[in-house]
Amino acid sequence: MIKTTISCPLCLSDATRPIYQDKNRNYLRCSVCQLVFVPKQFHLNAADEQAQYDHHENDPNDSGYRKFLGRLADPLLQRLTSNSQGLDFGCGPGPCLSVMLEEQGHSMDLFDLYYANNSSVFERQYDFITATEVVEHLSQPMVELQRLWALIKTGGYLGLMTKLVEDADKFANWHYKTDPTHISFFSQQSFAYLGQQWGSAPTIIGADVIIFQKP
Repeated sequence: MIKTTISCPLCLSDATRPIYQDKNRNYLRCSVCQLVFVPKQFHLNAADEQAQYDHHENDPNDSGYRKFLGRLADPLLQRLTSNSQGLDFGCGPGPCLSVMLEEQGHSMDLFDLYYANNSSVFERQYDFITATEVVEHLSQPMVELQRLWALIKTGGYLGLMTKLVEDADKFANWHYKTDPTHISFFSQQSFAYLGQQWGSAPTIIGADVIIFQKP
């Protein structure tokens, strides 16, 4: 029998249905974990993806950008013990969050597929890991998030930033989906699903900050 459904890249369920279609891509939603995702045939190749990222201008001296990242940095700093060791996953071409955390006395490693491809970070253990505006770019979000979770020490933290999907009507007019590198869109239910897998209920702060603590 030929398989006609497309499995969810987060929970691997086949219970996926179309939620929206525009002139460039189709979008499916999983009824199990509520992830909205773009099927693989619409993903950019690596060269085109990096070309999009090369246009990002993330200056650690930009006060507005620091304020934006502070939405994750501030609640995370309230939770960390002094001199913690962290990893900024998907740091991009101009790391900034790592600079902010280092200024508060923490040590940081960096990883980015295109700009800091240092695979040795996956051989270490961390007190915390951050991924800001990263998970929406992941073609295999469960694979990558499980890999990060395994690197976190007991009692440590995973801090994420990503815009959250609401309902189908809002999705149709949502600017966040128009970025061609955005292919995985999480909802609160998606993070609750992850929390069930990990035994760690997510703390959701505001519209786009999610923190897990490893039990």
